[in-house]
Amino acid sequence: MNTPGNDSWIDRLVDRFSNSRFFTISFVLHALLIAFFGGTVLVEVMQKPSDFTGGYVAVPDQQPAPPRADQGLPPETMINISPGTSQSPPLTGITTTGPSPLNFLADPFIQPPAASISTPALPPAPSAPSPGSERLDAAAAGQIGDFIKGWGTDTGGGVGTRQREFVFTAFIARYSGGNWDSVFRVRDGFPMGALPNLLEFMSKESRDKIKTNYRKVEPVALDSDKIFAPDPNLPGGAPFIFFTGSRDFVLTDKEVANLQRYIRSGGAIWGDSSVPGRGSAFDIAFRREMKRVMADKDKDFEPLDARDPLFAKAAYFQGVNEAPAGLNHYQEPVYVMRYFGEISIIYTANDYGDMWEFGVEQKDGKEWIVNLNRNERGERIALEWDLYINSGIYVHNVNPNPPAASILDTYKFGTNMIIHLLTRWEDKLRGAARL
Repeated sequence: MNTPGNDSWIDRLVDRFSNSRFFTISFVLHALLIAFFGGTVLVEVMQKPSDFTGGYVAVPDQQPAPPRADQGLPPETMINISPGTSQSPPLTGITTTGPSPLNFLADPFIQPPAASISTPALPPAPSAPSPGSERLDAAAAGQIGDFIKGWGTDTGGGVGTRQREFVFTAFIARYSGGNWDSVFRVRDGFPMGALPNLLEFMSKESRDKIKTNYRKVEPVALDSDKIFAPDPNLPGGAPFIFFTGSRDFVLTDKEVANLQRYIRSGGAIWGDSSVPGRGSAFDIAFRREMKRVMADKDKDFEPLDARDPLFAKAAYFQGVNEAPAGLNHYQEPVYVMRYFGEISIIYTANDYGDMWEFGVEQKDGKEWIVNLNRNERGERIALEWDLYINSGIYVHNVNPNPPAASILDTYKFGTNMIIHLLTRWEDKLRGAARL
């Protein structure tokens, strides 16, 4: 038997447990908790997500050369994609539940071309000298003189365009890809839409001194030879080809070669976007493809100012000193490229075509008004009914009640542009004849 003074530490610990029931019970409970729950994870540490799962994705630049700084176009367009989500599919349409909704075709804002553009083996592209200082050489003057003959009478100079007579045929460009017929249609054998409306306005405003053949407007394939001989009954070629749409497109090598030959002959290309403003698929594609037609690396689109003969000389309507506002008040400058100093490629990004979809007629043979009645052929004057129904909702500055001055302004501008294209070579040809 151990004496109190000789107790071991184990004996003392057992005595302490036996003398303190609270301590013993607490110890046993803690031991049981550790035994049963010691392998369970009470708090899981979450893995930190990566710092970047989305962000900005740059759309590849498909243009062969960046635009000039004075064009004001951004060097690239950025699309914001929310982190942690996949990119949404492209929007295919916008509709409304209201009566007679206007259905917009919402093409991708920037759509890269369907195929990469290789450098084709094409004839030398026309050079585009700076305006006003170049004389035509004999060969170029002869080619252009043959092409424009018969467009206008009284070419000796000094006669105002309102006193002169003109006769010509213009075409709609039917090109590869895209929607070249966005503002053109044929109904019951009659061409209808933007360009026929504008040409009809010119013929009636001039009391048929300007014979525009507006009932013969037709789409012509750009890879055909018809663009050089539009009407066997008329001398000369077509003064311009109206080129419009809202989608991306890529011209074939044959189309590019034909347009180069057409420019050298003295013709002009007028591109008008059916989506007003910069940065649309058509805007990017037209600028890019026209750089293939006018392939001089030192030449690019240049904006016209009030000093240009198109505005300064007021070819037909006085007071048109700048490009008017197009659809929804867009008022971008007129951009051009030149051949021997004269306008040969025109680009208007204000969607004048949809403004001309609202036909106009003369009231009592004098005042031009926008009207929803029918003309002598039984056609509605306002050909694009959806534009009228939705004016003030989706579409602005085209409301014909009261008659929209903005629509008549675009008709006057279009008339001045066409008269300028008909007469722009005459001074240079007279100068070449004196050499």
